[in-house]
Amino acid sequence: HVTVATTRPETMLGDTAVAVHPEDERYRLLVGKSIRLPLCDREIPIIADDYVDPEFGSGCVKITPAHDFNDYAMGERHSLPQINIFDENAAISAAAPKSYQGLDRFAARKQIVQELKDAGLLARVDDHVLKVPRGDRSGAVIEPFLTDQWFVDAKTLAKPAIDAVKNGTIRFVPQQWENTYFAWMNNIQDWCISRQLWWGHRIPAWYDANGRCYVGRSEASVRAANSIDDEVHLSQDEDVLDTWFSSGLWTFSTLGWPENTDRLEKYHPSSVLVTGFDIIFFWVARMIMLTLHIKGEVPFREVYVHGLVRDGEGQKMSKSKGNVIDPIDLIDGISLDSLLEKRTSGLMQPQQAERIRKATERQFPEGINAYGTDALRFTYYSLAATGRDIKFDIGRIEGFRNFCNKIWNAARFVLSNCEDFDAAAFEREHWSPAIAERWIEAELQSMLLRVTSAFDNYRFDLASQALYEFFWNEYCDWYLELAKVSLRDASTKQERLGIQHTLLDVLERSLRALHPLMPFITEDIWQRVKTRLDLGGPSIMLEAYPTRAPEQEDEEAMQAMAWVKSFALAVRGIRGEMNIPPSKQISVLLRAGVETDRLFLEQTDSFLKNLIGVESISWLSEQKPPLAATGLAKNLEILVPLAGVIDQEAELRRLDKELDKLRIELVRVEKKLDNQAFVSKAPAAVVSKEREKLASLKEATSKLEQQREQLDKI
Repeated sequence: HVTVATTRPETMLGDTAVAVHPEDERYRLLVGKSIRLPLCDREIPIIADDYVDPEFGSGCVKITPAHDFNDYAMGERHSLPQINIFDENAAISAAAPKSYQGLDRFAARKQIVQELKDAGLLARVDDHVLKVPRGDRSGAVIEPFLTDQWFVDAKTLAKPAIDAVKNGTIRFVPQQWENTYFAWMNNIQDWCISRQLWWGHRIPAWYDANGRCYVGRSEASVRAANSIDDEVHLSQDEDVLDTWFSSGLWTFSTLGWPENTDRLEKYHPSSVLVTGFDIIFFWVARMIMLTLHIKGEVPFREVYVHGLVRDGEGQKMSKSKGNVIDPIDLIDGISLDSLLEKRTSGLMQPQQAERIRKATERQFPEGINAYGTDALRFTYYSLAATGRDIKFDIGRIEGFRNFCNKIWNAARFVLSNCEDFDAAAFEREHWSPAIAERWIEAELQSMLLRVTSAFDNYRFDLASQALYEFFWNEYCDWYLELAKVSLRDASTKQERLGIQHTLLDVLERSLRALHPLMPFITEDIWQRVKTRLDLGGPSIMLEAYPTRAPEQEDEEAMQAMAWVKSFALAVRGIRGEMNIPPSKQISVLLRAGVETDRLFLEQTDSFLKNLIGVESISWLSEQKPPLAATGLAKNLEILVPLAGVIDQEAELRRLDKELDKLRIELVRVEKKLDNQAFVSKAPAAVVSKEREKLASLKEATSKLEQQREQLDKI
């Protein structure tokens, strides 16, 4: 005799072989012989197969091809019979000995174990931990079960689909996902396309009373093709097509196929498919295979593969885990009670429902606030790094809801300050834009360059970042503040109209640039802006996406505003560190610097004073400056006299802190340049830039050291 182990004793009734490893010396002489199967009074062969692990258990494995996937594969290799000992209700079928027929599988298990024990054939019973497949909703143990199914010869379909990607007709973005595609396609098996479900496309096959099968587009076409009289009863197959087979026809079946419609001619093949990596094989590959076979052309030219949105712990969202976040709940908001009811409703085990309830209360103790559609969309775009999964963080939506508010507030400011704007009266050729207007137009061009490049490369995260930074940082934080001063100080009507036109025009083009990512807020605001600019389009979605205007690129204006920013930030930094209120007027003294510093100050003096709240800006003529806080804008020293408003000790601490930062950076750059490997291998331009940085750091350090020494002596 041989001893075998099993976790499913009832399947012994369907055993058709015992397998051993071909090199197992213990059983080599038994291979090819027959052995009597207990309780069934039939003989089964002993076979040799490399699948068997001789180190596990007794080294003998019972083989039940009808009720185990691995056993089925082994049965195919050795031409073993398949005995289906279950019926559709998981009771023992008529293929088993009569004493077990009709018993539930678990009742049969108990009876078989007892009978083996009574017969002295039970070696022992051990506790054993194993994975048991269960239905998601019913919780019932799932059994492999032999049935008749419909199959597709997938290997034949796969070859042209593989070639289409290899020769570049179809391109994956990112390209590494081609490897996943090829891994599936090169090892593809026959595809079972029939399903036993209530809903779906029904299998187009009909049977007569003798079980003869006819396949056709309809029953009428089957009768006509096979000359079957109407009196002959035909019954259609009860199965439906696999969902992936149906959806694999999607690219052309939605356009009027099988008729050669105008829509099919115009829109097929499409340009881009956007999908997640988890269905590259299930959907993408099926569409490519079926479309090439049926239409003789590819369904699309590019496949953009994005990451999956996972929960905060990195798990894939699923109903059974209860960690799905419905976008509608994020858009409209939902109370905790409603969210709990939504996540735990339906056929669910009590333990599973309790686990989901606790996790939900921990994640959303007060429910979910309403964030709006645009904030949610922009959040996902900002997280869409190529091919990477997203750990969903609800805090990100809050930030982009604030961005939506920023857009509303900016638009409200612009519209309220442009109520008297007359588009017909504005004569662009008679208006000479100031530095601020030239700069914001140039910044807009820079943003459009970044955005279009990002879109071309499917980097929606970079596109959203460029849009966000331009609108919030450049347009709102800087240009709107400058425009307040410019509008107030405008000396002519054309000058005022020019500033107003810039406010409206840049806002309008920004809205068009944002529209694909934020369709609702941009449409609403655009409808208000277009009336001020006398634009005639009915909807922003019908307008052209903004394109770059190279003539509006302005390096001089960009440099001037970069200087203004560094100047203003230096003064604001001094105010913040020295606790000088923004409302308190101060004087600013300048020392050192170069000719461009004097030029930029002359061009921007008026709005710079208003921007940083100073009474005067002047060049220091005295040899010894007054007690002052010092900042740097490159080589320009910016001094704010602190008599009566400053604590000397605090200023010394600030200088020490700034010097520490400079010295750390100085040491880093010096070490880099002392490294001969870096100096000899790095491009000359990179080495030159590092040397310039070193000189600049030394100069800045020297100036602050002098300032500290002077302050320390006062």
